[in-house]
This record gives sequence, structure tokens and C-alpha cells, in this order.
Amino acid sequence: MPQSVWKIQEIRDQVAVIEGKKPPTMVLKNARYIHNVYKQWLYGNIWILNDRIVYVGKQMPENLSETEVIDLEGKTVVPGYIEPHVHPFQLYHPVSFADYAAQFGTTMFISDNLHFALQLPNKKAFTLLDELNKYPFAFYWWTRYDAQTEWENENQIFTNTSIFEWIERDDVLLGGELTGWPRLLRGDDQMLYWIQSSKKKGKKIEGHFPGASEKTLVRMKLLGADGDHEAMTVEEVESRILHGYAVTLRYSSIRPDLPNLLKGILEKKLNIFDHLMMTTDGSTPIFHREGVMDMCIQIALDAGVDPIDAYNMATYNVARYYNLSHLHGMVATGRFATLNILTDEFHPTPESVLSKGVWLKKEGKKVQAFLDIHWNQYYKPLEIDFDLTDEDFQISTPVGIELVNDVITKPYFVNFPLHKNELPADSDESLLILMDRNGKWRINAILKGFAQDVKGFASSYSNSGDIILIGKNKEDIIRAFNEMKKMKGGIVLVENNEVIVSLPLAGAGNFFIGQMEELIEKEAALKAALRERGYSHSDAIYTLFFLESTHLPYIRITPKGIFDVMKKEVMIPSVMR
Repeated sequence: MPQSVWKIQEIRDQVAVIEGKKPPTMVLKNARYIHNVYKQWLYGNIWILNDRIVYVGKQMPENLSETEVIDLEGKTVVPGYIEPHVHPFQLYHPVSFADYAAQFGTTMFISDNLHFALQLPNKKAFTLLDELNKYPFAFYWWTRYDAQTEWENENQIFTNTSIFEWIERDDVLLGGELTGWPRLLRGDDQMLYWIQSSKKKGKKIEGHFPGASEKTLVRMKLLGADGDHEAMTVEEVESRILHGYAVTLRYSSIRPDLPNLLKGILEKKLNIFDHLMMTTDGSTPIFHREGVMDMCIQIALDAGVDPIDAYNMATYNVARYYNLSHLHGMVATGRFATLNILTDEFHPTPESVLSKGVWLKKEGKKVQAFLDIHWNQYYKPLEIDFDLTDEDFQISTPVGIELVNDVITKPYFVNFPLHKNELPADSDESLLILMDRNGKWRINAILKGFAQDVKGFASSYSNSGDIILIGKNKEDIIRAFNEMKKMKGGIVLVENNEVIVSLPLAGAGNFFIGQMEELIEKEAALKAALRERGYSHSDAIYTLFFLESTHLPYIRITPKGIFDVMKKEVMIPSVMR
């Protein structure tokens, strides 16, 4: 864990400010601020030198010769918000998400490394992480131990060498999330060794245990899990707390559980707020129109949670849990100068945002514009050098996949002729093809419950980075594929040979290179078009992502083929092209 980020001379300069030998760069005077440990609102002056708070208290500096002094009379100051569970490639990328989230006060992110692990060699990934650290945000990471789907070469990606290179990094705070936990229960000592090694390095282990029984929670606790973010009922929160888990309450585009969980906690008078955190869990862009962690804090306030507890769940509790409260999550001496200035504690969306001593928002206006990373230096644009053929549309098995909700699937049996160029218009069945992005293999099935009137749909956005094709009409599917190919990656909806909507994903076909605000509008147009054609679930982007995800029941389409999650076996193998 990082103990200090400041050099000796920087620390000497910070002490010199206290001694009156140097002026601070900034003073926020007459501030009403939260003290996260006392759990009180205090009044005082906040001295800042560059990116660090050097004093918080009643005194004013002796030397103000070159100091920006800002009077915060009548304002309220809280630490910058922390999002403790980010999937940073949900159409957006880490910089576009952070830049957007900062305008709502969220400036620290603990994020999934799955995208890096699957698509970049470690050396290149670490160069990218180091480049991200140059921004005035706080980026931290977790390291995966499995691919979350069935890959032929998974053991070549998740190796001892790769995992240990990740856990050696100071900015990697945890291992997990443990989507592959059933392997642990079946005796996978390799994964257990990685967990033990991570814990020896001071890392936390995050579970992924939706609907887990008490017996499973106990076994996973013994195997090393420290926290979990999958509680869907207050009883599941209680069970996790009972067995010593840190609990992160979720408010996401497919699991907006937070209001009901807080209601249950308050009704039961559970005195557990010091052990709770909150997350939006990698929600898709449009969900964030109303904010990020400020949105969660507002929900807590509206539910009747004490304001100190509400703010602590999005600041101090997270920093303390990850052993980073000496740097983050407090308005106190020695921490990063990362602060949100509010009208009052009942309005958590800040008027002004300071992150590591840099103003990102001031009096309601964005004041920083950052140069984006040259993403194509790390992720090459998707170059597709093959065409679809008649053979690619052949289905030889009556076993299909039924979409029960956004992400849960079950098997079903097809009851119409399989060899047709267009599926029945009066049904919600579509052709589903998962195809290798390099054109080496494919697997076909009938997908029930996606939509009734989607003719042709192509997406390079997926769990594995491979290509998903959905639709009722062969020619429209081919047109959608060709449009996606022309864009070098993206999502395309076609009807009667006309492109209805397209969303370009120039980042290796997986993420949008551009501003979050623009992405939100493009995603909104895509989702509206899908709804008009019968998509009745909450989040089509999550549906695309989880079609391959073998940590959810009951049947998945994967690079290996159609996979039975419960039996842990391939039902229908993928075929070579």
C-alpha cells in the first residue's frame, strides 16, 4: 500500500508553510466542513499547498503573499467522492468517465482491470495506468483471476507471472471480483494461491455472491473474501455483516437496490453504517445523467440516513477499508486536496470541485479541459478482414437461449424450421451469432426474448471483444455487420437495409472515444430504437455484455460454444470457419 506520495523536498515545503516560511497556494477560509471521525460539522480554515492539505483548523497562515484565498462563508465542504467499484469500459473509458463524474464530485475510482487483462500485455497496460496517474483524479484498480467467460486460452492470460505483476503494483488495491468463485469451492488451489498471495500484499478480496446461501458466504469468507457488493435484500446485507464482510450497496442500471436496502436497514435500526459503502457498479452511460456518487448520497439522504453517515459511505468508509484514509476520504491535514464545495449537506452535487489541488469545477462551471489519451496507441481500431457467408447463418440444433431479464438466460427448444432467411415476424425470436473478431470461429443459436422487431443488429462491444450478431433477417444482419466493419467497431441497428442508428466504438471496437455527454445521447438513441422494436428489459448494453458471462445462470454463448453454467460443460461447441 502507498504510504506517501510526496518527495522529501515537497514535505519540507509543506512544513515550511506551517512555520510561516512559505505561503500556501490556497486557503479556503470560514469553511463548514465534515469531520468524518468525530462525525460532526466543524468550522475552520483549510490550507493547501499544491495537491495536499497542510492544515485544517482555526488558524490562518502567517504568510499569504502568493495565496489564493477563497471565503466559503455559508458553504459546506466534504471530501471528494469515491466510486469503489467501477467497470471503466462500459462504452466509455476511464478518462471520459472520470472527467464526467468529476463534475458531480466523484474524483476517485477503484476499477476493474478485466479489459486490460484480456486485451493488452501487462507492460502496455501498466504504461497506460501510469499515464492515467498524470490526471488530477485518483485511479486505483483490482486484478481479476478469471475471464468471466469460457475461453480456450484463459490459462495463458491468467498466469502466475501476470497475476503477480498486477498485485505488485501499489495502485492495485484488491483481487477479484470473484465471479469464478465456484471454482474455489470445487478445489481450485491455483485461484486460492492467488488470493492468499494478494492478501499477503495487503490487498482486499472482493466477492461476487448474488443470492449466496449462508453456507456459501461462510466458506468464501474462510477462503479469503473480505467484501461483497451483491446483496439484493436487507436480509442478505445482514448475513454478510454477520459473517464479517464489508458490504457495498448497489444502485445500478440493472440493480437499483439502494433505496430498498437503506429503507430496510433503517426500519430494522441496524447500526451498521460505518461498515457500508455504495456503488453504481459500472452502469452504462445514460444511467449517469443524474450523477454518480452524489446520486447515491442523495438517495441515502432522501431515505432518512444521517447526513454524516451518507457522506461517509461515499468517502471515509471506502478510504478506511482500503487503508487509504491517510490520503483520501477526509477533510484533514495530510490528505490530498480533493474537496467538494456544497450549498449545504442536503445537496450533494457540488458547486465547486477541487481534485488534488486542481479546480475541475468552480461555481457551477467546468474549468478544466484535458487532452485525452491517444487510445489507439494502446488499442488498435478494429480491422475486420472477412465477410459473412451463407454458411455463417446455419443452425443445426433446436436448443436456444431465452433471455429472462436483462442478464439471466435459460435454455429453450426451438419449435419452427431452422433453415430460414427470415424468422417469424410474430415472435420474439432472433438469430444469435457470436463470431471471433478475427473470423476464425462462430457459434449460432436462436435467442428468445431480446426483441420482436429487430431485423439486423451488430455489436463489437461484448465481454470477450468478439462480435455479436442478432436479428430476424439475414440481409439486414449482413448490412449491420458491414456498417460495423466500415466504422472499425461499434453497434449498428439496421431495418429494411437502412441504418436506423449507429454508435461508433473506435477504441478496439469496445469503447467510444469522445466526451461522455455525446456518448450518452448516442446510447439514448440506440436504446430508444431498440425499445421501439420490442426490447422490454432495462439495459440492452448489459444484455450484450452478459450474454457470454458464465458467472450467471443458466446458459451462455461463449467462445467455446453454448455453455451450461450449472453443469460446467459445453453443450454445443463453436465451429471453425
